Amino acid sequence: MKLSLPRNAVLGGSLAVVAALALSACGAAPDNASTTTKDGKSAATAASAADFGGMDALVKAAKKEGSLHIIAVPRDWANYGAIIDAFQKKYGIKIQDESPDGSSQDEINAVTSRKGQDRAPDVLDLGSSFALSAAQQGLLAPYKVSSFGDIPAGQKDPQARWYNDYGGYISIGCDAKRVKECPTTFKDLLKPQYKGQVALNGNPTKSGSAFGGVYAAALANGGSFGDIQPGLDFFAKLKKNGNYTPVESTPATVEKGETPISIDWDYLNAGYADEFRSKGLDWKVVVPSDGQYAQYYSQAITKDAPHPAAARLWQEFLYSTEGQNLWLKGYARPALMTSMESAGLDKTAAAKLPQVTGSASFPTEAEQSKAKTVIAQGWGKAVSG
Repeated sequence: MKLSLPRNAVLGGSLAVVAALALSACGAAPDNASTTTKDGKSAATAASAADFGGMDALVKAAKKEGSLHIIAVPRDWANYGAIIDAFQKKYGIKIQDESPDGSSQDEINAVTSRKGQDRAPDVLDLGSSFALSAAQQGLLAPYKVSSFGDIPAGQKDPQARWYNDYGGYISIGCDAKRVKECPTTFKDLLKPQYKGQVALNGNPTKSGSAFGGVYAAALANGGSFGDIQPGLDFFAKLKKNGNYTPVESTPATVEKGETPISIDWDYLNAGYADEFRSKGLDWKVVVPSDGQYAQYYSQAITKDAPHPAAARLWQEFLYSTEGQNLWLKGYARPALMTSMESAGLDKTAAAKLPQVTGSASFPTEAEQSKAKTVIAQGWGKAVSG
């Protein structure tokens, strides 16, 4: 698995996406005629594989399209590289992965800016709060994958415009060779010995992982799913005492020693630990006991996907036993993990997941929307100066 700039390093990524949008403005409108069956069934409006005549018909149409456009997906994120390769090998469909360093917000921007263009994203992988926003904007197509019924009710949109796929807990990664005593809690991060060392993976106004980091900090400091303000206050305090660094954590910044302590998803930190080990870097990972925040990333099909059959087949693959186990091999917890425990679950991969105590709970749609508003209004003030 090759290390690259994570999807939520949004400063440079946003500029790259903006440039790409400008270059793609002249693209031709997609032609969906090739994915309409003889009896008039269209992949662009199919709400399930059955609606299109079954999986065989969907596979045939997707292969005829021959291409799938994804965006903001690095190969080193939750085993995405292996997932992309497996899909391409299985179906012979070429995946075009654009701007892997983009953020969830960049994905939404690409959909709105490229509407009707052949280089618009077919599918989206979004932080859950951003999936809610995309649905509210009418950007997503309803589609029930074959395993839709096995996805827990709280992890999917009742209209099937989005559903959670893989997730994990906010964790603290630490370079044990550069940091004498690695922190294990959010409270520890305030210690003066960590001056200039604590980083986030992105900007919480645009990045799902950074958004999760602020939420976890809120839970660790008297906040709740309905009150994220203590998380902002925590980072303001980190900034004031000099511990917070505005350098957005990536594998490259970790290797250079610029971000020796990184608040990020446990599956990313655990994956980096494997990669760093071969380079002589001892990367420790812990889920902080005082701020256990878990969340999923959501999958969605764009309403005007240029390759509607391939987009739907991609979702079917991701929610198959094969696809779900590939997430698990990347240290991410798949949405269908509970239903697969009786049959099909890769138990060896499951045993390697970072340890946590208790069971996770999740904020409601209303709580996430409120939290996004609070962060949008207060993040800049919290860490400026």
